[in-house]
Amino acid sequence: MSLVLKAVENIPLIQKDDDIADIICKNASDIADKDIIVIASTIVSKSLGLTFREADIIPSAEAERIAASNGKDPRFVQAILDESIEVFTETPFMLVRNKNGHVCINAGIDSSNVGGDLLLKLPEKPDNYAESIGKSIEQKTGKKISVIITDTNGRSFKDGQTNVAIGLYNIKPIRQWIGEEDLYGKVLEISEEAVVDEIAGAANLVMGEGGDGVPVVIVRGLDFYTNEKVSIKEMYRDQEKDLVLQGLLKLKEKKIKNDE
Repeated sequence: MSLVLKAVENIPLIQKDDDIADIICKNASDIADKDIIVIASTIVSKSLGLTFREADIIPSAEAERIAASNGKDPRFVQAILDESIEVFTETPFMLVRNKNGHVCINAGIDSSNVGGDLLLKLPEKPDNYAESIGKSIEQKTGKKISVIITDTNGRSFKDGQTNVAIGLYNIKPIRQWIGEEDLYGKVLEISEEAVVDEIAGAANLVMGEGGDGVPVVIVRGLDFYTNEKVSIKEMYRDQEKDLVLQGLLKLKEKKIKNDE
């Protein structure tokens, strides 16, 4: 197996209503069958006009309460609450489940690579946008491709951040090894490989995080193409089975009782 990761260069600064698929195709003339197009969520959000100004937000009493404990601006806290369906921790940072079902810090709201005093939200239905962009690229190129939309995430138990998948098209999020045999003939019972996160992390080595980064990477050499309907939500663990989230919720409940 040979894995190739190629940055799509000369991507312009994305504005609202820009056609991401058209921009990619104009700057990547050699897209091939079964290529995986990895796209930073930042440019998807920009094309959807998901920027806003903190100064325009009016914080609620709940936002004021949380801000008093974690030191953040109440308006920023309100922005996080507006994009969240569940809050797991309030301090020293806000770990939430956002409207997409994705668990992340600050609901994925970001100020990096946005410009001015603007903040940027994650796209609310990233699978849909991955599909829309992917179908448009296929129509323009005549090639069968997959798309992964990514965002930068921290991880439990380790310092440092990595890219993870938040939206998919034509690629299954999990590679099942259950039922396969290991080197010694033992049948695997629980092995599931998060291939889309692995690909997202590899692509981030090429994307970079600073001003010289590139938001689109073509990954070639992996045979993960599928024309089945897929969703990133397939890899979200049921909350009842997530021991880390269960522990955080118990700590939150204990704090609320103590405060009362």
